[in-house]
Amino acid sequence: MTSVTDQIAPVDETDRSRPADRPEFHPAEAYTLELPRHPRPIVIIGTGGIVKDAHLPAYRKAGYPVWALVNRTVARAQALADEYGIEQVFGSVAEAVAAAPVDAVYDIALMPEQYLETLEQLPDGAPVLIQKPLGQTYEQGVELRDLCHRKGLVAAVNTQLRFAPYVAEARRLIADGVIGELYDLEIRVSVDTPWHLFPHVFGLERLEINMHSVHYVDLIRSFLGDPDSVSAVTSHHPEKADVANTRSLIVMRYRDRPIRVTVSTNHDHAYGPAHEESFIKWEGTRGAIRAQMGLLLDYPTGGPDALELALLAEKERGWVPVPFDGSWFPEAFIGSMGAVQRFVEGSVPTLPTSVDDVLHTMAVVEAAYESEEREGVPLRVSDAVLPQ
Repeated sequence: MTSVTDQIAPVDETDRSRPADRPEFHPAEAYTLELPRHPRPIVIIGTGGIVKDAHLPAYRKAGYPVWALVNRTVARAQALADEYGIEQVFGSVAEAVAAAPVDAVYDIALMPEQYLETLEQLPDGAPVLIQKPLGQTYEQGVELRDLCHRKGLVAAVNTQLRFAPYVAEARRLIADGVIGELYDLEIRVSVDTPWHLFPHVFGLERLEINMHSVHYVDLIRSFLGDPDSVSAVTSHHPEKADVANTRSLIVMRYRDRPIRVTVSTNHDHAYGPAHEESFIKWEGTRGAIRAQMGLLLDYPTGGPDALELALLAEKERGWVPVPFDGSWFPEAFIGSMGAVQRFVEGSVPTLPTSVDDVLHTMAVVEAAYESEEREGVPLRVSDAVLPQ
């Protein structure tokens, strides 16, 4: 059966609506979501909720071999190992490294405070996938990057929203010039986030941008590259003293192109589902694409995902559904691990989520917090009366 995208006329490569120098027209090959030819054994370090809900279901679906689980609470790791048929369980990183296959890929699913100690124990030159964010601050990110360089680690960061199936399909359509030149990229999230499911966030000085909107900042960079400057406001809820900033507005400025780029998040929208929102929207000179991120609607149960396309030349058709398979959880984790493995085996030439690249995401996050501290540009109001 043909899809709506099969019916779109091919784009003329010389079309001025598709400038050749725009990064969104040249996505990395790793974003195609193909599986590695020869999957390597995976050692997962940490067995928290993200491993149970995303890593392990994704790897089982993709056929990635998980060789071992590592956790200080061995009983917790053993329960997951029993559920997924994983033979090896270790209580320390050192024990796992000593026994692991030489071609193992290490999957770190811990909090940022534990990254340095963990990375230091890995074999020099090993492939490693590090959970986001790359540190709690830009300075920590630099320290982690430098450690990876010193040890020769083939290190990537698990910024998995880049690989969500609806993002992958949108990326393909945009690269093909289907919606022309981008002039607006908007991400909006207005939901009631159950923070009690994430007890590790209580007490953090930085929360919303560092732990959540980092996904959106990173996603935007994967399409448009680095912004020239960043403006942001981020706020806490007056009745949630134990939770740091939970609502943010981020504007990323690209000086040499006419594009508006915004991220708007509100995790305190506790008034029912009627007006909840969770979407990414790309608007271009030929059309627009909207992706609904259902995962965040009624989290963790989640609502429906959707991907829609509207073309200016076919406005009478309205917004037309675009088919895709899978969701953010767990399928995006197939792509983020797959990118590392495909790069290591040589089937793709670049690793788009390398620590070197994602350090630029952390620079945007740092700039956003710095912008918040500066509190904008003061008003210039004069009380003087102009002469008549």
